[in-house]
Amino acid sequence: MNLQFECYYSAHEDALQQFARQLTRDRMEAEDLVQDTAIKAYRHFDKFIKGSSFKNWTFTILKNLFITKYNKRKKRDVVLTPVEEMGYAVDKRYVATNAALENIAAGDIRKEINQLSEKSRIPFELYVEGYKYHEIADQLDIPPGTVKSRINFARTKLKTVLQKKS
Repeated sequence: MNLQFECYYSAHEDALQQFARQLTRDRMEAEDLVQDTAIKAYRHFDKFIKGSSFKNWTFTILKNLFITKYNKRKKRDVVLTPVEEMGYAVDKRYVATNAALENIAAGDIRKEINQLSEKSRIPFELYVEGYKYHEIADQLDIPPGTVKSRINFARTKLKTVLQKKS
């Protein structure tokens, strides 16, 4: 089995290297990927169907290894720190200020929320407090679509009113 694998593999190693370089765009990473492919292909050589294309079989292994590594890297690069705790990361010298928002006092916002009709105000306030659409729907005994509609209406109304004030 070893000699047969070596014959097949050596005939396609250059093509695997080229394919790996196209995928990774990095010589070292491509070499690692080809090496991982060789190891996996060797371990599972007994599953290779004689008479089929060894090149296609190993290219599939290489491609799948690349995708797996890519997905792992993508997951690892996700930041799990809440945005609120990352204030230190933003240098205040580079933050653009929005004068219109600074001119609107919290009291003005509260006053405008209170001006909303009860059927829009209550779902909006519950949503702002952190309740999910389905929880608000259950609490108010209305369909979730109605909750979404009323919250959207309240947002639009508040946005329009507060833009006029600024």
